[in-house]
Amino acid sequence: MRVLVTGGNGFLGKAIVERLVDRGEQVCSLQRSDTPELKARGVECFRGNLGDAAAVDQAVTGCELVFHVAAKAGVWGRYEDYHRINVVGTENVINACRRHGVSRLVYTSSPSVVFNGKDETGIDESAPYPDHYLTHYPQTKALAEQRVIAANGADLATVALRPHLIWGPGDNHLIPRLIQRGRAGELRRVGDGRNLVDATYIDNAADAHLLAADHLTQGSGCAGKVYFISNGEPLPLWDLINRILGCANVAPVTRSVSANVAYAAGAAMELVYKLTGREDEPRMTRFVARQLSTSHWFRLDAARRDLNYVPQVTVDEGLRRLARHLSDVGLDRVEVGNKHA
Repeated sequence: MRVLVTGGNGFLGKAIVERLVDRGEQVCSLQRSDTPELKARGVECFRGNLGDAAAVDQAVTGCELVFHVAAKAGVWGRYEDYHRINVVGTENVINACRRHGVSRLVYTSSPSVVFNGKDETGIDESAPYPDHYLTHYPQTKALAEQRVIAANGADLATVALRPHLIWGPGDNHLIPRLIQRGRAGELRRVGDGRNLVDATYIDNAADAHLLAADHLTQGSGCAGKVYFISNGEPLPLWDLINRILGCANVAPVTRSVSANVAYAAGAAMELVYKLTGREDEPRMTRFVARQLSTSHWFRLDAARRDLNYVPQVTVDEGLRRLARHLSDVGLDRVEVGNKHA
C-alpha cells in the first residue's frame, strides 16, 4: 500500500514513517527540506510547502492512505502564515485526496483547539471550541480540524487525533528548549504547581495514528470523529518538567511566578513585539502563561473504545528511555529544531 505522511521528517511524522516502513508499506513523505535519513530507509520524498496545491497534489498521487501531520506550530507570528499552512494546506490535502481517490485521511490535530484559558480536568470530545483564542496556532488548527471532519463521506473516510504534549527521544523542539533554558536558570514555575497535565510519549502518539488508520473505513465507528490522545497518567506539570530536566542532569525548577503576573508579562511582551514588528517568539505570551498554569487532562474512553488505544509506554519507562537517549547523543549536542515540519 502506498501511504503519504506530510511532515515525515518531523518528530511525530518520522515515528509514523518508521512504523509504516517496518510494516512493509510503500511510504512517501512531503516536507520542506531534504531528508537523507528518510531516503536511506527507502521513503520517497517530495519537497514542497503545504500551501502549494501542486506540490501537495503530486505527493498524494497514487496513495491509498494519507497521514496529515505537518503544520505550522508555535505561539507567535502572523495569522496569514498560520492560515496558509494549517488551513489552506489542509484544504489542499483534502482536495488532493478526493481528486486521486484516496480512501482514508488521518489528521493530526491538537487539544489546544478547545482550550479556553481555563482548567481542563477530565474533559472529553464533547468540549466545544472556544469563542476566542489567545494565539493563531490553535485557532487555525481548529479550522483545519473542522474541515477534515466535514470532509468525511462515502468516498473519503476521515478522522482527527488530538495528541497532547508529545515528548520523548528525538524531540528537537520541546525538550531541547527545556534543557537549554533550565541550564541557563531561566525557567520559572507558573502558578502554584498543582495543575495536572497529561502528556503523550512519542511511541504512544505514533501507535494511535496507526490504530486510527487501521480502524478507519467508510461508515466505521471512528469515521468523522475526533479523539483525545495521551498517556492517561495526569501528573503535576512541574513535576514532569523537573523529571525531564533530571534526564539531562539539569537542576529542577524551584523559583516561581504567579499565574496573573505571567499573564500580564505575556500581554506586555505581545504588545511590545507587535509595536516593534519583531518576528522572533516572545519569552512569555498570554497563551503560554495560561497553558503553564492550568490543568490539561482528557478522558480516553472514546479512543479506547473505537480505536482500541492503550498506551504501551508509561511515563516512567519513557523517562528511562529519554535519559538513555540523551546520554547516547551527548547532552551538548541537543539542539532546538524547526517548529514547522
